[in-house]
Amino acid sequence: MSDSNTTYFTNPSTFILMGIPGLEAAHVWISIPFCAMYVIAILGNFTILFIVKTEPSLHRPMYYFLCMLAVSDLVLSTSILPKMLSNFWFNSREISFSACLTQLYFLHCFSVMESGIFVAMALDRYVAICHPLRHSTILTNPVVTKIGLIVVLRSDIFILPYPFLLRQWPYCRTNVIPQPYCAHMAVAKLACADTQVSSYYGLFVQFCVMGLDVIFIVISYTLLLRAIFSLPTKDARLKTFGTCISHLCATLVFYIPGLFFSLTYRFYQHVPLHFHVLIANVYLLMPPMLNPIIYGVRTKQIRDRLLRLFTHNRTSQGSLHTLNSRVQMWGHA
Repeated sequence: MSDSNTTYFTNPSTFILMGIPGLEAAHVWISIPFCAMYVIAILGNFTILFIVKTEPSLHRPMYYFLCMLAVSDLVLSTSILPKMLSNFWFNSREISFSACLTQLYFLHCFSVMESGIFVAMALDRYVAICHPLRHSTILTNPVVTKIGLIVVLRSDIFILPYPFLLRQWPYCRTNVIPQPYCAHMAVAKLACADTQVSSYYGLFVQFCVMGLDVIFIVISYTLLLRAIFSLPTKDARLKTFGTCISHLCATLVFYIPGLFFSLTYRFYQHVPLHFHVLIANVYLLMPPMLNPIIYGVRTKQIRDRLLRLFTHNRTSQGSLHTLNSRVQMWGHA
């Protein structure tokens, strides 16, 4: 960077978020499915939190971890969607340097946190199936609280270096980010310095933190499947495996799109940029939208509580309608 016309500045006042490069004319149309996914994620995850809070029978480790997942999904989607939609609808592309660093911190922090929550949920399923008689004595409320704190602190500790590393680089030439939100490497690529530290640290978090989570989940499910197939009857095997389906589906929804996006980004450079950006957005928005649907459909306790809630509302409305009709009849009489 010896060009005398290059302007260096340590902390740019703003970055420009380009949305989806090459598809600017279709931003309004693209925003419709994204907005729908966000609304479903908000309603679904708040419903999960409400049901678990109001149903005493769900005050168990599995559902405490599910509440943590719902909160993580809410923060993850809210950290990027409002700004993205304001870009698509109102062409509001500017984001301050501090707001950009804050956004990427929450984005990466809660992504790592969600990965840790899936490990905790896999641990809960392992204990419930492999040591059912000791489940309540192993995963007590204090233990669940400690696991939750470890998941949160681990995310904070490993992601906190991201904004500090990005803040120390000098930036020049452009402050345009070719996507609708701030991400670690997207900002690091704008720096006029050797950012290998940021790159290597990002790979470390990706493979040594989230990669280890995948290994732990695979090990837990290997032990689970061995215990399930050792059951004497087919009905017992199916019933026991059914208790793991929700968690397994949610885990696959979280990790498989991420793996596909990572492989596409690193090994298929000829793929158009707008395809990379769209895939990245879907990867971030799909789990928060699908997780409450998966758990609502596949978990009997949540499904039954939802049915009772709607049935109670309909019964109450029917009773109110009957009462109003009788009052009107008495009035005419």
